[in-house]
Amino acid sequence: MSATEGVRPERRRLLSIILSTSVGTTILAVLYPILRYMAPPRLPEAAQRSVVAAKVGELKPNSGRTFQFGNRAGLLIRTSEGEYKAFDGTCSHLDCTVQYRDDLRHVWCACHNGHYDLAGRAVSGPPPKGLEAYVVTVRGDDIIVSKG
Repeated sequence: MSATEGVRPERRRLLSIILSTSVGTTILAVLYPILRYMAPPRLPEAAQRSVVAAKVGELKPNSGRTFQFGNRAGLLIRTSEGEYKAFDGTCSHLDCTVQYRDDLRHVWCACHNGHYDLAGRAVSGPPPKGLEAYVVTVRGDDIIVSKG
């Protein structure tokens, strides 16, 4: 028996360990981003209770616009009578951004054709519940929207 024969099994074992470790590392490197994508981190709710959504005169009667309310969208509407209304700007069905349709005179979600009236109630389509209504206050030149 020569001296080189005793070294061969140790080399094989070392090579086997290196290969299995690299395969395991590669699998983890592929799976980790997929798992992180499927379970996104929880973002804390915005600490904001109110925000300036627009300036007086920016919205014509029977029109609407989206605005940023913390980390969510909001929707500010000026009705045909000139009254301001504000709602959470995301659909209660699948969190798509909603918009005001002046031709229909109500809020519409383009993702799955959901409809809301000007009180925020779901009137047709797949939305399971209405939109959260916000309080609108006009102070000087600012239109301020706050959570009720």
